[in-house]
Amino acid sequence: MTPFVTRLSAAGIVAVIRAASVEAALDCTRALVRGGVTGIEITFSTPGAAEAIAQARRELPDALVGAGTVLDRASLAAACDAGAAFLVSPHTDEALLDAARERDVPFLPGALTPTEVVRAHRAGAACVKLFPGSAVGPGYVKALRGPLPHIPLMPTGGVDEQNLGEWFAAGVVAVGMGGSLATGTPEAVEAAARRVSAALRALRAAP
Repeated sequence: MTPFVTRLSAAGIVAVIRAASVEAALDCTRALVRGGVTGIEITFSTPGAAEAIAQARRELPDALVGAGTVLDRASLAAACDAGAAFLVSPHTDEALLDAARERDVPFLPGALTPTEVVRAHRAGAACVKLFPGSAVGPGYVKALRGPLPHIPLMPTGGVDEQNLGEWFAAGVVAVGMGGSLATGTPEAVEAAARRVSAALRALRAAP
């Protein structure tokens, strides 16, 4: 594993934040970290996403704070300038991967089929975001891992507290969780974060 993938794997869960404002994104981020979820993806569908990323990085230096929904060079540059620890997109764009490599920031492009997963990996993906995970499920990951065990995968979409163990048993390095984790009041988000982080600890402690 690369140092980034090792850190991503240690975090295990990346909360995908789509908020209405910078302050809402920060409130959600703080609640998640209080609850034990330290992987944070603030998406560029959030107004002022770059500002939120920069402030979260300052406030929470031990969290792994990155940028999501990076669709073009402008958002990529803004995310990198804000100090994003990683970049995520729902698709694979070799030009964006090249731009991220120039900035020395790990990129997790989206892919679904075996061809897309291999293409993303060969283009320099630090880890491949399997998206949408809800379209395939953990069994699909297990099938992919047979011929492609060297490609780290992070499914996003369709991951929840009930199936968390199935995804990790299939061989993912981390999972992305959005609506089931990173929405609601700060109190609700913190409570959800405590539940899923406890579930992950229990999975990892199991023989």
